[in-house]
Amino acid sequence: MKDQLKWVLNHMPKSDDQHLDVMSLPNVAKARSFHGSFPQYSITPLAQLDGMAKYLGLAGVYVKDESYRFGLNAFKVLGGSFAMARYIAGEMGRDVSEMNYNYLTSEAFRKEFGQATFFTATDGNHGRGVAWAANKLGQKSVVHMPKGSSKSRFDNIAKEGAKVTIEEVNYDDCVRMAAAEAAQTEHGVIVQDTAWDGYEEIPSWIMQGYGTMANEAADQLRQCSVNRPTHVFVQAGVGSLAGAVVGYFANLFPNDPPKFVVMEAEAADCLYQGALANDGKPRIVTGDLKTIMAGLACGEPNTISWDILRNHVSAFISCPDWVSAKGMRMLSSPVKGDPRVVSGESGAVGMGVLDAIMCDDTYKELRDALELDRHSRVLMFSTEGNTDPEKYRRVVWGGEYPTDDTPQKPC
Repeated sequence: MKDQLKWVLNHMPKSDDQHLDVMSLPNVAKARSFHGSFPQYSITPLAQLDGMAKYLGLAGVYVKDESYRFGLNAFKVLGGSFAMARYIAGEMGRDVSEMNYNYLTSEAFRKEFGQATFFTATDGNHGRGVAWAANKLGQKSVVHMPKGSSKSRFDNIAKEGAKVTIEEVNYDDCVRMAAAEAAQTEHGVIVQDTAWDGYEEIPSWIMQGYGTMANEAADQLRQCSVNRPTHVFVQAGVGSLAGAVVGYFANLFPNDPPKFVVMEAEAADCLYQGALANDGKPRIVTGDLKTIMAGLACGEPNTISWDILRNHVSAFISCPDWVSAKGMRMLSSPVKGDPRVVSGESGAVGMGVLDAIMCDDTYKELRDALELDRHSRVLMFSTEGNTDPEKYRRVVWGGEYPTDDTPQKPC
């Protein structure tokens, strides 16, 4: 019998919620305006999976498809690019609303500001986004990747002109390495989507950058005649994306927020462990953090996000790798009439989780607690496409991480 999902409902004590304002609607509007100034910008699709919703016994399933983002196959560039703009604005004593693409690529800007070097640690997508943005804006970047990182992800970062290495340490140690190097470099700055005591400003800007994706999704749902999703499923590594999405929708619907569900890789389930401990304090998971969900292989939570999540999330779920693999296959080969979504290992976990909750009575208690039923409209985020094409083919075509003993609903 394969591993089961582990889940816990959120009964943690609430804090004063001081970090919710990071994702205020005006802050997110500035981020979207900045991204919209790039010639490469377009709104990524929202896949409306009506057939899947009917199959699962839901009113609607909507998947934001980030494989189209800036041609980079993942959402992460939204955070790194906006953080760079806000950092540069701060250094120049200006507001970020003045930092549009045309200005940041101008000769006048180069003469006034010069060049900074942006350091980061990454499993692939965040580093590629930082490298791409630095390249487009005439800045420099240095990227460190944890052991086990794939060659295709390394090559994609190197292609953007970054100095990139794969280190013999895990992700969290790579973060420490990048921070130390940035501190020793003239005009060096670390752009990391995890926050710790004393390093909270840039991660909060990265979260605001991710808000563009949530803001687009809210607009697109309204175009589908859905004023408000009843449920938002979002995956987490350090929790920056989850905190951004939850924070944005909590601000958008302050009096009637959706139910929020946060999902992690079992090997790096620091948020789930924190919710399980139930005292409101974050927990750290150590070790190699080995999972196919490379983008979620982070054991130390972002302190800003943690504060938002503990106040607003309904349930935290720890997911074995088969959950993501099943989600990849379901999105790749959906119910007839539904659009196909090419979703990578870190992008598809929401689909796998939703399928398990709705089809397997092992999780009936969770299904009932979340009030997932034929009236529910569920929004989720496919945060990456096939960013590791070889792995994607092995899972989707080759059947890696099989799930032949998971319950199926009759079609």
